Amino acid sequence: MDVGLMVTSFGDVDLADVAARAEEQGYDAVWVGELWGASGVVQATEMACRTDEIGIGTAILNVYSRSPAVLAMTAASLADASDGRFTLGLGTSTAKAVEDLHGTAFDRPVRRAHETIELVREFTAGTGEPVAYDGELLEARDFPSIGASFPIYHAGLGPANRRVVGRLCDGWIPHNIPFSRLEEAFEEVAAAARERERDPDEITIAPYVPSAVSEDPEAARETLRRHVAYYVGSGEGYRRAVATSYPDEADRIADAWRSGEKRDAASAVTDEMLADLGVAGTPEEARERLRSLVAETGIDHPIVVVPEPASNEVTETTIEALAPERA
Repeated sequence: MDVGLMVTSFGDVDLADVAARAEEQGYDAVWVGELWGASGVVQATEMACRTDEIGIGTAILNVYSRSPAVLAMTAASLADASDGRFTLGLGTSTAKAVEDLHGTAFDRPVRRAHETIELVREFTAGTGEPVAYDGELLEARDFPSIGASFPIYHAGLGPANRRVVGRLCDGWIPHNIPFSRLEEAFEEVAAAARERERDPDEITIAPYVPSAVSEDPEAARETLRRHVAYYVGSGEGYRRAVATSYPDEADRIADAWRSGEKRDAASAVTDEMLADLGVAGTPEEARERLRSLVAETGIDHPIVVVPEPASNEVTETTIEALAPERA
């Protein structure tokens, strides 16, 4: 089973050390996010220098804080540094992050994603000819394309963003779309791909799989409940994604979270939701759940994400238990 790991910090462990251990444990790829506090690009570069064969990807870099030219140069450099092991994962992020952290208007996010990905493709086409791009939001001229090859994945949640995946991308990184709805949601991707005469089967489905593993199954489930509550409560796109299967529950969770009642928000996450949004339980239970997810859905590459509230012990146990050599 092809499994990726979202590399996050825990304790005093260096992220590149986690990546090196993931390679030893048989993970097929490591992925690094970026919000605030550390550069995902620098972290990915260090991982590339400390590993030999494992894939390295960003999940995700947002399409606002770096221009398409910077993203193209960054991805080309990382592809070179990793000897072709790099995947550029992009997404729109959230209005909160884009506006309050980066000071940029969260304007037309779907169109921004489309034009950014399209322009990155043109900038790295390797034709040597000057790029001439005149979009609705972005434009470029005069500078020649560079030669670089790397897959581009996009974290499209809503239907319009999923169509961007189908039209332009090599992979899809859904987050908080219930697994029971994943194949249905992918149809939007597939339809857009067919319109462009692309084969939907060649688009990798690589969802975040929030995972918490412990010998104490209730501790694992409580960790995952807090994770789900955070996303449903703090991001409208995530709330809508969860609400495709659990509308009433999503509203209750969001209302409690936004009222400051975070414990009540977590308590409102049902066991049914946990099973449909992540993996939690003992090592044996979690491995079986991950295997069944891949077998029963269209998932090609699950990305194991250890929730932020997890203790160091839960984090260690999760990474070890869900390593491909065990799962």
